[in-house]
Amino acid sequence: MSTTWYWVRHGPTHEKAMTGHRDVPADLSDTQALARLDAWLPRDALILSSDLSRARATADAIAGTRHRLPDAPALREFDFGTWDGMTFDAVAARDPELSRAYWERPGDVAPPGGESWNMAAARVAGVVDAMNAAHPGRAIIAVAHIGVILTQIARATGQTPARALGHRIDNLSVTRITYAAPGTAGPINHLP
Repeated sequence: MSTTWYWVRHGPTHEKAMTGHRDVPADLSDTQALARLDAWLPRDALILSSDLSRARATADAIAGTRHRLPDAPALREFDFGTWDGMTFDAVAARDPELSRAYWERPGDVAPPGGESWNMAAARVAGVVDAMNAAHPGRAIIAVAHIGVILTQIARATGQTPARALGHRIDNLSVTRITYAAPGTAGPINHLP
């Protein structure tokens, strides 16, 4: 039995630096966008989020009468290690070869003290697989982060990580993925 996930990217943070596990708040002042998002999502869905405040607050803002599940730390954004809080230019200056490899050949390449695409994808897949087993046939809304969502697009479509990185995932957008054999993805980056 398939389970359909509605992956929602958290509200904007206005950060200009890499933001992984750093806990920065979301700007949820666009109440009209939140209302449109809430109205578009299924009413009977379960809802969960990353435990980072930007995702948690966004989930709380759209939860309404939906059943709110406990936060899932494994749905956090990629751990950028020492790069977290640095601008892309600063990262490129500090670690030119490593940063280029990290973005151009995602897989096992990891930032200093951080995690690779494969590590993050495995952690997210663990949550998804457990939820799919526990709630077959249900709709699940997961408020998470761009990297988390991209790992699931790659998983559902069979795209390489490098190709998945080409998808645009806007704040407060929805990417619907149905987990079955095989999985399907679409729409991707839908803005209600």
